[in-house]
Amino acid sequence: MSSPSQFKIFANLAIVYVVWGSTFLAVRYAIDVLPPLLASAIRFLLGGTILFTFTLLRGYGIPNFKQWRSAAWVGLLLSGIGNSAVAYALKFMPTGLVALLVATLPVWMVVLDYLFFSKQKPSILTSFGLVVGLFGMYILLNPTASLNRQEVVFWPACLVFLGSIAWAWGSIQSPYLSMPSQIQSTAIQMLAGGAFALTASLLVEPNGTASIAKMTSQTYCAMAYLIFVGSFVGYSAYVWLINHATPSLTATYAYVNPVVAMLLGWLLLNETLSSRTLMASAIILGGVVLITLGRRKKAVKI
Repeated sequence: MSSPSQFKIFANLAIVYVVWGSTFLAVRYAIDVLPPLLASAIRFLLGGTILFTFTLLRGYGIPNFKQWRSAAWVGLLLSGIGNSAVAYALKFMPTGLVALLVATLPVWMVVLDYLFFSKQKPSILTSFGLVVGLFGMYILLNPTASLNRQEVVFWPACLVFLGSIAWAWGSIQSPYLSMPSQIQSTAIQMLAGGAFALTASLLVEPNGTASIAKMTSQTYCAMAYLIFVGSFVGYSAYVWLINHATPSLTATYAYVNPVVAMLLGWLLLNETLSSRTLMASAIILGGVVLITLGRRKKAVKI
């Protein structure tokens, strides 16, 4: 398989950087009315149904069982566990802080890739970038401070970390699995993630479905943006990246998204940006530059 052009790689990265950075804001608007897990379920079930129907109308065949199983497994890890964890955490923390916690993703991706998949050690520059990113995370989390001085609520933060680990595993494993075409893979992953979110919502969000009747025009607009831009455009670009770019490069979106999320939260939600948060963001963004410069030239083969 020929290597994709550098332009195509960075074009898809730019889409993921900007689109997914803005979805934190859209999710926050959606969960003003809808419970977070139910919002995720509606987003992915409706989006997946529309996208899969579109593939059938375009003449795509039905994937075989092995392809269905593989795509559903990745979707469970990514849009199911990963996205649902983020949506739930946004109920308790500002958008920028949640996005910054997601910035631990490159660490998990590089470590899991080395231990269980490629067995290739990251370059020195990439390793240094990860250390810089982790240092920024340490400043943000401020673990030595007393509880009433910490900006990050502990248990939702742990939930985001668990979601990031699931996301990292699914992202790295995806190129090694027998998958359907990219667009059908995206649709099936969304359906599987939506089914997981709906099941979880029915278990932990009693009477959550009653909130659907209370949806406002803002809620509808937020959900439409999440489905058609966040999922169709952003998620498709990400699925392409995890199959054509190195894990360390793909994971850099987690360092850029927080900057976009914080700026939008500050502009539209009046979320406070403390000096600690701003300093941590600058350090984390420095980490992404180092990881990008130190990335391996060889793309993952499928």
